[in-house]
Amino acid sequence: MRNKKIYLGIGILLSITVVIFIGINVIISERKEKKMNIDGKNKENMKLVFEDDFNEDGAPNKEKWRYDIGGSGWGNDEKQCYTDELSNAKVKDGKLIITANKEKYAFNEYTSARLLTKDSWCYGRFEIRAKLPKGVGTWPAIWMMPENSDYGAWPQSGELDIMEHVGFDQGTIHATAHSLKYYWKANTQKTAQIKVDNVDTEFHVYAMEWRPNKIDFFVDNQKYFTTEYDPVTDKEEKWKSWPYDKPFHLILNIAVGGSWGGQKGIDDSIFPQAMEVDYVRVYDLGIKNN
Repeated sequence: MRNKKIYLGIGILLSITVVIFIGINVIISERKEKKMNIDGKNKENMKLVFEDDFNEDGAPNKEKWRYDIGGSGWGNDEKQCYTDELSNAKVKDGKLIITANKEKYAFNEYTSARLLTKDSWCYGRFEIRAKLPKGVGTWPAIWMMPENSDYGAWPQSGELDIMEHVGFDQGTIHATAHSLKYYWKANTQKTAQIKVDNVDTEFHVYAMEWRPNKIDFFVDNQKYFTTEYDPVTDKEEKWKSWPYDKPFHLILNIAVGGSWGGQKGIDDSIFPQAMEVDYVRVYDLGIKNN
């Protein structure tokens, strides 16, 4: 009888243990499922509409990319000449490599590349995985400009900076939205910064989600900046503060020097310097542009 009680007690304990174990597993599974839902939530109902994984060595895909060429300072007193040479932009080992070189070219002392997508979009998620250059005088950027100047010349038609970086502040990433009311020359731009380690030795994902009255900016899926249209604050015509209802194209480049990138000078000993891009992806958010 005593043995039966012992066996019965052990059986009850085992049953309780199994129930507790199953309960813990259920809780963990629920938490994992919730976490998966949270992690995947931003891409619900998104449709991939543009992708370049840079899997074919050589020049960038001419069906997807075009170049800005020239060395006029680009409105920022930049010191490089942008070219379409392979020494400045090429695809190798699964990456787009944009390289800034110290070399005389036309009337400039440096060369680099500035690539633009042939496609343009109004609204969407724009996602770029990249590794940045290092050194004083570099000014890499991942940004967007309007395909047409429907509201007038810059900054009236807008500019969206998904990622900007200056070499004299190596651990900081910047995002900015420019408009006629809010732009850097008037020191009124809407902007934010985030500290990111190892931007020159590791790849990070820079992203922007653009909706009709709201734009969010991310690094490695961490949202650090949101700008929104506020009809209470912005009582003038909407386009003056929010011109972001027209198609924009994507731009990838490295500038050398310039009004911001050159504030602490240019260290010529660092060149060549490169921005490596692992992929570019654009998602449609299912928003109609009226």
